Amino acid sequence: MAPQYTPAGAQTNNLAVVSLVAGVLSFFAHVVPGVGGLAVAVVAVVTGHMARKQIRQTGEQGMWMATVGMAIGIIHIVLLGIVVLGIIFLVFVLGWALFGNR
Repeated sequence: MAPQYTPAGAQTNNLAVVSLVAGVLSFFAHVVPGVGGLAVAVVAVVTGHMARKQIRQTGEQGMWMATVGMAIGIIHIVLLGIVVLGIIFLVFVLGWALFGNR
């Protein structure tokens, strides 16, 4: 189904705005107890996917916001994964270096 024609003053998709804001705020959400940046990054990715689907169906504005919010969320999740793997690696390497193979 082709996107519908929309006039220049078309409305911006709300989920696209949520995705962009959640993506940016995910880097600052680590300081909020109980929320965490990972949860906010997942919200950015999920709402970005939902917004892109809705925009293709309705012809609303905001495709770039949904895409950028989704990309920022994915980048954040990947960076968190790298940090977690780095911490696990350091624990094993330092544990082996300090306590040896006893």
